[in-house]
Amino acid sequence: MITRLVAVPVSTLWSAPDAPRRVDAAIVADRPNSAAWLRELAADADGHRGLHGRILSQVVEGEPVIVIDESTPGWVEVVCPWQPSNTDPRGYRGWLPAAHVAGRTTDDPLWPVPVTGVDPFPGDALQPVHPAVSGAREYLGLAYLWGGLSPAGFDCSGLVHWQWRLRGVVIPRDADDQQEAAQPVELDAVRPGDLYFFARPGSPVHHVGIVTAPGTMIHAPETGSGIREEAVDGERLATLSCAGRFDIG
Repeated sequence: MITRLVAVPVSTLWSAPDAPRRVDAAIVADRPNSAAWLRELAADADGHRGLHGRILSQVVEGEPVIVIDESTPGWVEVVCPWQPSNTDPRGYRGWLPAAHVAGRTTDDPLWPVPVTGVDPFPGDALQPVHPAVSGAREYLGLAYLWGGLSPAGFDCSGLVHWQWRLRGVVIPRDADDQQEAAQPVELDAVRPGDLYFFARPGSPVHHVGIVTAPGTMIHAPETGSGIREEAVDGERLATLSCAGRFDIG
């Protein structure tokens, strides 16, 4: 197995080499174009919703991936050590266009380096803003993207994962894994920067949001919606199952 670094700004992790459709051509090209791909998805009636079951996650330039299969022409199967998952102890697993990982190899996983030169709790010293909250607010209005894990588009757990990664903390990729790994917090004891998890009775966690105040969160709701900050009420409140916390080093 070889560890390589992603060599394009954003590459999408697919469930299989034949998962991309014609509408996905711009993102699987040797030089992927996220903006063009998102325009094509928006113009296609089934563009966004058809991503379900096809896209698993995304990787960004400089992110290490462990290549485990190069036998399919034009594609490589990889695991992503920066994206912990219960499906593989080495990291999230899927397929990338081979041209997207044609960069240099590395023997060092090069764990994410935290953002520097920024006050970790900007704002009024008496009412500091948690860095995950201030960071997520930068993306308010950004369209939801199934499997999205870059500033071009996020899904719910991708938005959470990205905020901690930027600060040098590796947490799981998916919402159910995030809930399992987080320090439990009582729902009546949440504070900004904690996470709300949502699940239906007898089912695993299916959604996550970043607490901005008790009863309020910022989240990437669903396909067709933009990232927003809002009160937890209605159906969301009915499925609010627990809360958790990840420290930021």
